[in-house]
Amino acid sequence: MKKTIIIILSVIIAAIALRYGISIFGQIMQTKAMKNKPLPSVCVEEIQEKSVIRNFEAPGRVMSKYRVDVMARISGYLQKSYFKEGDNIKQGQVLFLIEPTEYRNNANVAAANVKNLKAQLVYAEKQLARSSELVKKDYIARSQYDQMLSQRDSLKAQLASAQAQYNDAQRNLSYTMVKSPVNGKVGIINVTVGNYVTPTSGALTTINSTDPIYVTFPLDSRDFASLAASDKSNNKNRKVELILASNTKYSITGVQDFQDNKVDQSTGTVTLRATFKNPNNELIHGEFVTVKLYANNPVMVPIAPITAVMENQAGKYVYKLDENDLPQLVYVKTSGQSGDNWIISEGLQKGDRILTEGLQKVTPGKAVNIISPEEMEKLKKDQQTTDKK
Repeated sequence: MKKTIIIILSVIIAAIALRYGISIFGQIMQTKAMKNKPLPSVCVEEIQEKSVIRNFEAPGRVMSKYRVDVMARISGYLQKSYFKEGDNIKQGQVLFLIEPTEYRNNANVAAANVKNLKAQLVYAEKQLARSSELVKKDYIARSQYDQMLSQRDSLKAQLASAQAQYNDAQRNLSYTMVKSPVNGKVGIINVTVGNYVTPTSGALTTINSTDPIYVTFPLDSRDFASLAASDKSNNKNRKVELILASNTKYSITGVQDFQDNKVDQSTGTVTLRATFKNPNNELIHGEFVTVKLYANNPVMVPIAPITAVMENQAGKYVYKLDENDLPQLVYVKTSGQSGDNWIISEGLQKGDRILTEGLQKVTPGKAVNIISPEEMEKLKKDQQTTDKK
């Protein structure tokens, strides 16, 4: 029995030893193969700085410069409308007619009253002039002259009051024609013809001005700080471009002419506003767009070739050579492009060495074969020739 157990244990130990030996042998062979495998060939470029106009992207929303609710300023039945919903209208254009008969009659009565008092005043002036001559010669009593003077002055006051009533009647009559206070695009008619309207009935319709038009957008407070640092006192009238929802560029350049005086605590952003010409009404109130804001002053910033920057789920990264010429993965942040280069805002600085070509076979911390761009081009051509064969 003991002999059997010893034999079994011997077999198990031998199997374990054999497996361990095979594993060690495999590792040795793998290491040998790795040593014999040629190092990946790469090109290296030193990070340079370039004077660039920085730009920042942000989501924006189109807003009308003026948004006016058209209200009735008098009471009456809505008799006519002179436009179609969605029409482009001009300032002063008549939009609605409130039944004018009552207000026209009031204006005519007020005008007649003014005429009557003017006639009375003319007669009173003539009577006063005659009395003035007569009182000098004592043909009439002084009290009679004073009475005529008082009557003349009373008529003057009545005429002034009647004139004010006439002006008020004319004003109310003019309100029967409801006019547009601004240029813009008219919206939905809220009250249709035939309804009785008053100054408290609410908006008859709404007008949104279209040209010029505003675009408001939030800018991250860190980007805003960078923008302020580069532009310093030259911080007005920055150039702004728009990318529409259709992913096309709006043909007219705008101007950033307003910035809020605080950072929104909930979003960490500063609200800015740009003004755009909108002659063809391409921009519509409430539309969402992408804003590209350009600084006024150029700044020196690190740049990296677009081909050197890769991206994974964690973000953009490059391979930077350390002091031993071994590539290390370094994450970077970019803030727009300048030609064929990324503008680097974080992660790299002038003088850093990064890999620009041959990145596919690079392993962080593993040695690479650094070659010139000319050698890399020749290597590619040789590879293409081999692949064709």
